[in-house]
Amino acid sequence: MDIETAAVDDGRAVYVVDDEDAVRAGMAKLLLAEGYDVRTFDSAESFLERSMDGQIACIVLDLQMPGLSGLELQEHLLNAGQELPIVFVTAHGDIPDSVRAMKQGAVDFLPKPFDPDQFLDAVDQAIAKGKVLQEQRHAVDSVQVRVDALTPREFEVMRHVIAGLLNKQIAYALGISEKTIKIHRARVMAKMQVQSVADLVRQTARAGITPAEPEL
Repeated sequence: MDIETAAVDDGRAVYVVDDEDAVRAGMAKLLLAEGYDVRTFDSAESFLERSMDGQIACIVLDLQMPGLSGLELQEHLLNAGQELPIVFVTAHGDIPDSVRAMKQGAVDFLPKPFDPDQFLDAVDQAIAKGKVLQEQRHAVDSVQVRVDALTPREFEVMRHVIAGLLNKQIAYALGISEKTIKIHRARVMAKMQVQSVADLVRQTARAGITPAEPEL
């Protein structure tokens, strides 16, 4: 039977995905003894049916399972924009599999049977990485809220500002007066809650906003 505990701490939520009942139960027992909030699944498909509700989660994932494999689940999550720290465990892994998993962001790749201390250390590292990832997502979300408050013209001016253009150059590029550009620029800085162009560049980079292309 799969385990689903009451959420005690989002920062210590671990999802165990393994098709072997005994292995899954053993990992859950280790994690519960360390105070983790453990949820177990017997397949990648059953895991995907569960919403994680924005929790900071580490996934302990078997490499080879019937149906969707561990690597395929990792790729599915990445394609869906869900970058979650993963610790792979497997009795059948090889070097190409481990390299592929690590290149795609896995925290560790442990062969079965594994040392319990090594396993728990890998989970600790994954949880720490999960916290960093969540902080980064929150930072991006915060910037995006500010960007969404800009008018289309202000957004356009902002892209020229982060491209390093002066007010008169932006005015020429957009075909409006320099005085109007100064007004838009001041509003952009206020809405984005920044004090300098350098701060604005950093904020927009977080949100993936690109500078305006130079005029040919």
